[in-house]
Amino acid sequence: TCSPFATGPRQNVGTIYELRTYDLKPARSKEFLELVNKNISVRMAHSEMIGFWMVELGSMNKAFHIWKFDNFNHRAGVRKALAQDTEWQDRLSAILPLVYKQEMEIAYLVPWCQLGTPPKPGVYELVTYQMKPGGPALWGQSFRAVIEAHNSKGYAKLIGVFHTEYGVLNTGRLSFIYWDFKLRIIFQ
Repeated sequence: TCSPFATGPRQNVGTIYELRTYDLKPARSKEFLELVNKNISVRMAHSEMIGFWMVELGSMNKAFHIWKFDNFNHRAGVRKALAQDTEWQDRLSAILPLVYKQEMEIAYLVPWCQLGTPPKPGVYELVTYQMKPGGPALWGQSFRAVIEAHNSKGYAKLIGVFHTEYGVLNTGRLSFIYWDFKLRIIFQ
């Protein structure tokens, strides 16, 4: 199976992450969340979900997922399996009418970042940066220094620094978990 996103030797190169953003129909967020919570286990049987969040500050009526794949071939196989999974397709048919728009990006963790696991519940922040062309090779070290300084304070934990490969190019996404919202306010 070939993925339409990469051909040749890139097919089996490293872990990729699919970042999906759903713009929800106004006043349907609660219903969307209930249906996703009820049905997401069927989807998760096919690949690992890193996280699922509803946006509470900033652009409203949004949900955000991150899915992990071993490589592009793995993603293509999962997408094919999902299309053939009648149970998932039935459940998805109840969710999709609540969605106004979907966006999808394929990203990698920057080379110096490992995916973090939160040790306790908290408040997540996902920040998007439009970076200079050239990727982490150009801006990675200075960006890393700022992130490590922030991370060393101990009031938050780095979850991941993602660089978009497909989607809006030269985009960096940074995710932290704060132990409480007051700490997030202090950091700003």
